[in-house]
Amino acid sequence: MSEATKIRWRIAGEEVGNCSCSWGCLCQFNAAPTNGHCESFVAWQINDGYFGNTRLDGVRFARVYSWPGPLWEGNGVRRTIVDEQATKEQREALIALDRGQHGGTYWEIFAAICPNLIEALFAPITINVDREKRCATIRIPGIGEYDIEPIKNPVTGEEHRARIVLPNGFEYKEAEVGNTLSCRVSGGDKLTFEYKNTYAQLNAFDWNN
Repeated sequence: MSEATKIRWRIAGEEVGNCSCSWGCLCQFNAAPTNGHCESFVAWQINDGYFGNTRLDGVRFARVYSWPGPLWEGNGVRRTIVDEQATKEQREALIALDRGQHGGTYWEIFAAICPNLIEALFAPITINVDREKRCATIRIPGIGEYDIEPIKNPVTGEEHRARIVLPNGFEYKEAEVGNTLSCRVSGGDKLTFEYKNTYAQLNAFDWNN
């Protein structure tokens, strides 16, 4: 799609996600995933955003992913879930972004490394997140859920705090690292999985084209 036909857009808000890797998420450091493959479940709350003339403030969406090997080897599978309260125009905007049709580094990269796209779903999405406390709960009935808590010292039980800072990051510049207490996804085909006590991140995001 040429630059002339791309619709101008921007979305900013809170992102909370996890994956099947150990704390730190080796992909953040261009290393191979902990178990040789990667599964991930990420959710977003747009606090301020637009897609052309369509306002996206307050829209929630999530994505589930699966890769047979390291992300950079590609051949991943992905599926987007848009909150059922979104209007028809808002749903269409999120689906267009998901396909990488209107630019944005995050969307374009994941469209390239995760080319196997399953049809989007529309369902109620509940997001409760406190980035400062490294706590979050995500609920999408019939599709998936997860709980995030702070990493805890294995000896004392005290909360441990760690951040990942990526000055040139395309997804975020700084993320709080947490522990995925549990995650369950029933997204169909290769997007059905469970894991516990793995990597979690909580961060602000601000993307545009």
